[in-house]
Amino acid sequence: MSIIKERNGVDFIIQSPPLTEEERKEISEFIQKRKQENKPLVKRTVLKKKKKIKV
Repeated sequence: MSIIKERNGVDFIIQSPPLTEEERKEISEFIQKRKQENKPLVKRTVLKKKKKIKV
């Protein structure tokens, strides 16, 4: 991977305005909704191997 060089007159620094409380709530609700939709229906468990005991 190489370094991207800025050309003359081009600025790669992006500064967005701060979010309002309403926008912040909308984003949080969207994220929670997506997490609920993407939850697996069945949780998989890993079975432990039984140890053999020598007598």
